[in-house]
Amino acid sequence: MKNISLNIDKVAGFASKETIAAYEPQVKACMETLENGTGKGNDFLGWLHLPSSITAEHLADLKATAQVLRDNCEVVVVAGIGGSYLGARAVIEALSNSFQWLKAKQDGPIIVFAGHNIGEDYLFELTEYLKGKKFGVINISKSGTTTETALAFRLLKKQCEDQLGKEMAKKVIVAVTDAKKGAARVTADKEGYQTFIIPDNVGGRFSVLTPVGLLPIAVAGFDIEKLVEGARTMETVCGPATPFAENPAAVYAATRNELYKNGKKIEILVNFNPKLHYMNEWWKQLYGESEGKDGKGIYPSAVDFSTDLHSMGQWIQEGERTIFETVISIEKPEHTLQVPSDSENLDGLNFLAGKRVDEVNKMAELGTQLAHVDGGVPNMRLIVPELNEYYLGEIIYFFEKACGISGYLLGVNPFNQPGVEAYKKNMFALLNKPGYEEESKAIQARL
Repeated sequence: MKNISLNIDKVAGFASKETIAAYEPQVKACMETLENGTGKGNDFLGWLHLPSSITAEHLADLKATAQVLRDNCEVVVVAGIGGSYLGARAVIEALSNSFQWLKAKQDGPIIVFAGHNIGEDYLFELTEYLKGKKFGVINISKSGTTTETALAFRLLKKQCEDQLGKEMAKKVIVAVTDAKKGAARVTADKEGYQTFIIPDNVGGRFSVLTPVGLLPIAVAGFDIEKLVEGARTMETVCGPATPFAENPAAVYAATRNELYKNGKKIEILVNFNPKLHYMNEWWKQLYGESEGKDGKGIYPSAVDFSTDLHSMGQWIQEGERTIFETVISIEKPEHTLQVPSDSENLDGLNFLAGKRVDEVNKMAELGTQLAHVDGGVPNMRLIVPELNEYYLGEIIYFFEKACGISGYLLGVNPFNQPGVEAYKKNMFALLNKPGYEEESKAIQARL
């Protein structure tokens, strides 16, 4: 079986292969720092060998709970924010039928998401949609006090109990939370919910291969064993025993840091498959939260092509030359669809008749890459044989490992996020949360 691979040929005019190869000693040192746990944030390295440590028993427990939700629910709401939902959503959206929610007959519960915003209309419309339905909730929160998720769960818990009764609610509400402490743990123990643990040494943005991601993915009906198997393969491929030139995570980390050093401050993750939109969103958090600190960091952006070629294409082609692109390229689509012939040919597309739609898409991808490189935009290409659980597992671990290496190359702690707290303090002060009295007075004086 082929693995995902990284092609950096289209970077050659901006950073030579020799220059990138010269990063080998630095990358090796970063990888040793990760393996030995001697760097900044070393208490959050649980993801590093997570795939190889996941047991068959653990996966069986997750699948058993997922089956309870599948058997008893028309809808399952995944409540979480940031790393507590983006990884699961990335995998579910990548593998789902794009129009699943419109099908008259569902194969399993519809998966919807909450707790990732504070939109009153969104939450009102969600609670209206859930009226009269058998629904369950996966509440994902380490603390249980994150405002967005806690607020949504408060609403959902009450509605679930009111509609289904306390006993059935206890059966279809699952908590993924801390092992011992926090409001979500206290609530789960008090109410008797099934629980799964978020490991203390795995940060949210690295948590998709924990129950945080695996449980919702299993509820959606996808193969979590294959997902973990793909990640496990990539753990070996990206491991310290693999030579630098053959290690995609090492080469990716080195290349992006060399481009950054040469003034390429923005990385755009590109896909030509709309199913990968939320993979882009997961990647943005992974790299933005890991590297954006100490006045440093490549800014992670993302586009869905060819759609965004009609909105962002002009800027990418001819705007400020501070950008580079990483393209996720899916070699083989799941389905086959050919362009029909039309006798009148008013749209002028008969030259495409008989060709697969994917061939048109691939030529759009190649043509775009060449145009952007000619326009001064270095391009890397992550080649993925197919879009399935196995290769998504490979993608996830590849990006995680590269992120750890890249952060250390940059000289930051890739595993903390101190800047995330600033908005929360201001919000709590403005809402007069108990314990924030002094902050409330200070912020009111500024308004």
